[in-house]
Amino acid sequence: MLIDSHCHLDFPDFIEDRDDVIRRAREVGVRLMLTISTKITEADKIISLAEAYDDIVCSIGIHPHEAGREPETTAEELARIASHPKVVGIGETGLDYYYEHSPREAQKKNFQAHIAASRDTNLPLIVHARDADTDTAMILEQEVAKGRFPGLIHCFTAGPELAERALNIGMYISFSGIATFKNAKEIRDVIEIVPLDRILVETDAPFLAPTPHRGKRNEPSFVRHTAELIANIKNISYQEFIDISGTNFFNLFSKASPPKISNQSHIASSSNT
Repeated sequence: MLIDSHCHLDFPDFIEDRDDVIRRAREVGVRLMLTISTKITEADKIISLAEAYDDIVCSIGIHPHEAGREPETTAEELARIASHPKVVGIGETGLDYYYEHSPREAQKKNFQAHIAASRDTNLPLIVHARDADTDTAMILEQEVAKGRFPGLIHCFTAGPELAERALNIGMYISFSGIATFKNAKEIRDVIEIVPLDRILVETDAPFLAPTPHRGKRNEPSFVRHTAELIANIKNISYQEFIDISGTNFFNLFSKASPPKISNQSHIASSSNT
């Protein structure tokens, strides 16, 4: 099935028309959406959103941009919140040296706490890495030596070295609409080398709308464009790719289950969630 493995449906961009956005996703065959936490202080909000829809699950965590602003959170506290049935992943977390909205040391400490929570809960670690390839790979490799944990690099924009190092420790790689951009040849080259059984697909909505919607607000229905691109690169049919990537999603996010509703099911009345 087609799954948007990373979006931000709790963001203000979707307040006015979230039901319509979810309906459009269902109409193009998106069967499940994973909405991603960026602030621990908004954990209740994102869990409530996921509770309102059968085909939405969520993560819990602190984005590296927020590492210096959100309360310092222990692995134990992350694990406690992640015990909720709708929480299927830890993050997003990681390192961002491009914007550096938070001090690097705060980002690293936050990253390590999330890794410990992932290890303790066996919920996948959702990693954000931008202009921080060396430190990201080093921390992941150091931490996996202490005990394995599942995870993925989301919205992959780095080169083959980070991909190979992540794959070597058992992680998955998720690609967003950036891969469809004309100048994204390096990302498409990475897609060629990542095994099919380690690929996920995402939107990162409301950001990074793929071609042909570039410049617009992104939304989960647009994930099909990235899926079509990857299927073409891998020289398989679109249906085969979404079958494989859907299986990959549930292999990684093993706490998640396929939704009971159909794509045409009634939208929850939760516009104010």
